[in-house]
Parts: sequence; C-alpha cells; structure tokens
Amino acid sequence: MGDTEARTAGLLAARAEHVARGVGNAHPIVVGRAEGARMWDVDGKEYIDFVGGIGVLNVGHNHPRVVQAVKAQLERVTHTCFQVGMYEPYIRLAERLAALAPGDFPKKAMFVTTGAEATENAVKIARAYTGRPGVVAFANSFHGRTLMGLTLTGKAKPYRQNFGPFAPEVYHAPFPYEYRGWDGERAVEGLNELFEQQCAPDRVAAVIIEPVLGEGGFVPAPPGFLQALREITARHGIVLIADEIQTGFGRTARLFAIEHSGVTPDLITVAKSMAGGLPLAAVVGRAEVMDGPDPGGLGGTYAGNPLACAAALAVLDIFKEERLLEQAAALGARLLGHLRGLQARHHQVGDVRGLGAMLAIELVRDRESKEPAPEIADHMIAAAREGGLILLKAGLYGNVIRILVPLNIEAPLLDKALAIFDSALERAVAV
Repeated sequence: MGDTEARTAGLLAARAEHVARGVGNAHPIVVGRAEGARMWDVDGKEYIDFVGGIGVLNVGHNHPRVVQAVKAQLERVTHTCFQVGMYEPYIRLAERLAALAPGDFPKKAMFVTTGAEATENAVKIARAYTGRPGVVAFANSFHGRTLMGLTLTGKAKPYRQNFGPFAPEVYHAPFPYEYRGWDGERAVEGLNELFEQQCAPDRVAAVIIEPVLGEGGFVPAPPGFLQALREITARHGIVLIADEIQTGFGRTARLFAIEHSGVTPDLITVAKSMAGGLPLAAVVGRAEVMDGPDPGGLGGTYAGNPLACAAALAVLDIFKEERLLEQAAALGARLLGHLRGLQARHHQVGDVRGLGAMLAIELVRDRESKEPAPEIADHMIAAAREGGLILLKAGLYGNVIRILVPLNIEAPLLDKALAIFDSALERAVAV
C-alpha cells in the first residue's frame, strides 16, 4: 500500500474508531482541498462536485470574494455575541435580506447558525405572533434533525429512528407529488380534511412547506397548489412559512423558489448557500410577525457570527456582479434537456423534474410500474464516484439522483461531468 493510500486508510480507520456511528457518510473519501466545482481527496484524486455540500455551495467552493471577506472580518472581530455587542455585518445583512425577500411590506430578519435552528425559530415566531399551538407540515418533507425539525419532517427513515417522543401539536398533510398520484387538487382536499379531522384552522399557528421538496426527492409544489395554500392560510390567519433552506439563494434561478409561484409567504427560512460554506441561517419576513416574540426570546451565543455574516454579504455581491441567477437559468435549461434525453433512452429513468438548476431523476425498474429502484441509484453513485463525479441520492425510497452543482461551473467541466453521469447510468442499469 502506497503512502497516500495508507493516509486515506488511516483516516477512515480513525473515523470508524472516533466518530459516532450515527453520523452517516455518503462517500468513503476524505477531502483535502476544493475550488469552484472541483474537490481533491487527500490522495490527490480529483472529483467534480454535483452535491455542493448538499446545496451549500451555489457560488462554488472557496470563491475568492468569500475568502477575502472572511479574511478581512477575521482581522476585525470574530465573536462578541450579537446580544452583547452588536456588529455591522449582522445589521447590514438583515437590511439586504429584508429588501430582497418577496413582499411589498416592511420586513425584518434574525440570524442563527443552522437550518434546523431557523425552522425552530420560525415556529416560535409564528406561535408567539398568533397565540396558537398547531403547526402543519407536509409528507416527504425534511426540516432538520432537532426535536421540532424531526417532528415536522415527513419522512421516518433514517431520521426519526427511536428519538421520540416528538413535539406535540404538529400535523402532516399530503404533498402534491404528481408522479406518485397526488396532484395539487387532491393535496388541497387532504389539507382541508386535516383541518376537519385533526386540528381546526383557528388552532393552527403556521403551515410550513418546501417550495421544492429537498430530501423528499426534488418534487416542485405546483404553483396552483401554493396559491391555494396562500389563500387558505390568509383566510384563517395562519402564518405561511416557506422553507427555502435548500431551494434558496439562486438554486431555482430565482433568489427564492417561492417567487416562481407569485406567492408571498409571511416568513422564509434560509441557510445553506447563504454564506458560501460558512454556517449561517436566517428567518426573514413580515416585520409585525417577526416582532411577535418579546426581547430575549430569539438569539443564540453563536447566532449570526460576524465571519458568516461577512461571507453572506460577499455572496450577495457575487450574485449581483456575476449575474448568477441568469447563470442558474442557463444551467438549469442545459441540465433539463440533458436529463430528458437520458429519459428517452432509458426506461429506468421514470421521471425528470425540478425547478431551475435544482433537478433530479427518479429511477424505477420500469416506466410502467414505477416501482422504485434504489439499487440502480446506489450503483450509479458508486460508478460516478469511480469516474470522478460525486453524486447524492434523495427521495422517500432512496431512488432519486439529485443535482446541486455550483451555479458557476465552467462549461467544459460541466460537459465532462455529464459524460461521467451518462456512463454511470449506463453501467448502473446494466447491472
């Protein structure tokens, strides 16, 4: 065994010995460095990244503007706790995020560290504002691994395990997953039945929805369904929360995916690509709703860290100066056409779907039965990794291959990645 092989083997052995078993790993690689849409493991093997840290790197790995902003902030101040001593990057970021969020009304923002914290705080804010206990989420959704996040999540394996009992007063309605037989009209009927049978709408503080299911398989909610949901929640005084943690910051060729539907939510949760790889999350929305909790009810020791806020301000500059939303639209069109070509050639590609550059294929044993084929997904991921492309699956059945490539990937590198993608699919369906 060579020195580099011994290094990887040693690190994997150390991981097995010292890192908790419950922390899963999609790939047996140890990343040594990364840049743009590429990563290199500690052995020096190069990979093209179609995962982007699970949607965190829409501007790519180590974007120079982000690195520069973090270095500059590092020399000023790294931590005070905003509740103790305020700092300008937090305030400026709140100002810019409030201006960018949809809605022609006053908005405010608050920052935390992770997407799950943003979810928790959005629920707290909605309950404080309405004085109601109930929260409605959707089937196949994912909202984090905290107690409330797991309770809201509409997918049992592998997230819920034996971590209960879970939080009370949380209910689940059907999500409009058309490929699996639930259209928007049927999903609205399911929500109305929930209000009749489980929790009356005047007891519901909030409805939280991903405009495109993330871990649930990259299923976009139809615009008509989102519009109906907005009408229902407005009629009953329910806070509508758009979970944009994976969909936000340009992934769908709009800054927020909810904008495609013309719907204006009351609150939006964001995280992932907001700070170019640094841990930062936010809740932004109507000022009167955001001001529901009394002082002291929101915050956290590390919430809105100065380095992460500086990185997020740089990310917003990158979106404007590099016209990343336009790049996302062009990338999405290219990927969609390519994936539909694969669907025409392989009956195992049952569905191609997504929004903007947030796209996926659902793999089945045959197009007629639509029987999920998670084993094809597993073979494809392994074959792609062998060829130098990192992929990740999703979906209720683990049979969806999702694409979260950096939005600014260079054209030749994208061509190379898609060639590996095609070859991996060919090998997987032949097994």
